[in-house]
Amino acid sequence: MPETPWSAVDQYITDLLVPPDAALDAALLESAAAGLPAISVTPNQGKLLQLIARIQGARDILEIGTLGGYSTIWLARALPAGGRVVTLESDPKHASVARANLARAGLEESVELRLGLALETLPLIARERGRPFDLIFIDADKAGIPKYFAWALTLSRTGTVIIVDNVVRNGAVIDASSADPSVQGVRRFNEMLAAEPRVSATTIQTVGSKGYDGFTIMLVTKGA
Repeated sequence: MPETPWSAVDQYITDLLVPPDAALDAALLESAAAGLPAISVTPNQGKLLQLIARIQGARDILEIGTLGGYSTIWLARALPAGGRVVTLESDPKHASVARANLARAGLEESVELRLGLALETLPLIARERGRPFDLIFIDADKAGIPKYFAWALTLSRTGTVIIVDNVVRNGAVIDASSADPSVQGVRRFNEMLAAEPRVSATTIQTVGSKGYDGFTIMLVTKGA
């Protein structure tokens, strides 16, 4: 067996169930060429996001953390006609790469990329929008997750699905004494989640080509 069999299993699953895709492959290549960190979701995770969005019947999706637009492409391809993804990115370089990747995928009309700090952009979105989002994907800086989660609730309705990525941190999430701001951000989020009566949630640990981590998925069960 290889040293990390879960990486080989990831590849096996991807080869069988996630066919090669020119736009997605190019998005990863262009992101790497531009020097963006290699922290996009894996192909099988991207397809999971797409399946959840399709099962949900999501027409309006909010993504907090665009990076190079890889997960954005997966989510946008789940939309029905007239649907829209609003994706937030704070880094101008990342946003530029993402815009090119989205254009190559033919998704310029269905994705709105907002450049700026999410905690400055989210209040604007809340004031502008007349309706909540159907699905919200949080994949930005982990120290900020508690505040992103609070805004996600504000922008939700009963039935909205919220997904938060990278919440296990290679197991460090159980270390209450950790000095890592990302770990402490996730822990604060978990405490908020445990006390939040408006959602039903669980967290799933994952292993794969990106290592050991996990994601939280929740359903808003009462109006936010």
